[in-house]
Amino acid sequence: QVQLVESGGGLVQPGGSLRLSCANSGVSLEYYPIVWFRQAPGKERERISCISGGDNRVYYSDSVKGRFTVSRDKSKNTGYLQMDSLKPEDTAVYYCATDNILQCGHTAADYAYWGQGTQVTVSS
Repeated sequence: QVQLVESGGGLVQPGGSLRLSCANSGVSLEYYPIVWFRQAPGKERERISCISGGDNRVYYSDSVKGRFTVSRDKSKNTGYLQMDSLKPEDTAVYYCATDNILQCGHTAADYAYWGQGTQVTVSS
């Protein structure tokens, strides 16, 4: 089974860093993509990064490219989103998601399994 548990959000100053984790205690996610979305108040959910299953190809939206790094640790069955050079506009609730589809889907509807969400606030 898949049950994703997120951790690592919080309050950080502009320019700071956070690392989000997305852990599954059930089936191995090695061949599942792990995608990261975020949703700011009053805005649509935005796909910002993904790491595919198997070959671990990575994807970044233009809004986070060069600042965020997606990865996974197979031994811990956990995905990570390292966020550096954070900006106030990165403030949002961040969600990880997955499904048994190997490659990264483009929309939220492609994923059946979601983490609970974690708040990231970037403010001085």
